[in-house]
Amino acid sequence: MNYWLVKSDPETYGWPEMKKDKTTFWNGVRNYAARINLNAMKKGDTVLFYHSNTDKAIMGTVKVAKEAYPDNTTDDDRWVMVDLTYVSEFKNMVTLADMKQVPALSEIGLIRQSRLSVMPITKKEYDMIVKMGS
Repeated sequence: MNYWLVKSDPETYGWPEMKKDKTTFWNGVRNYAARINLNAMKKGDTVLFYHSNTDKAIMGTVKVAKEAYPDNTTDDDRWVMVDLTYVSEFKNMVTLADMKQVPALSEIGLIRQSRLSVMPITKKEYDMIVKMGS
């Protein structure tokens, strides 16, 4: 199993919608590195859901429900989307500021490549973030 982090602007699609919908497609990604990551996601992989812009915090976890398939927002078949399913909400949001205080998290993409919307994380990083959110 792999571990990922996806970012969403809560004004576009936020955690409350994810919880309500239970499953959604993750489309509209137009960054080449993020596209590579979407293509690498496998059904059952665990994903952290991050609110960008306003909260700047990880809200909870979702899982990959369907692997990469053509993005419905373009006719260009190079762009893909995945389906994500709600798993659980963190008791405490894990803010970007909180993560920056943890030296072991200093290398995660969220800090190193802040503009990337879909990024891999390690199991160790995932476990640390989940612990912070409990």
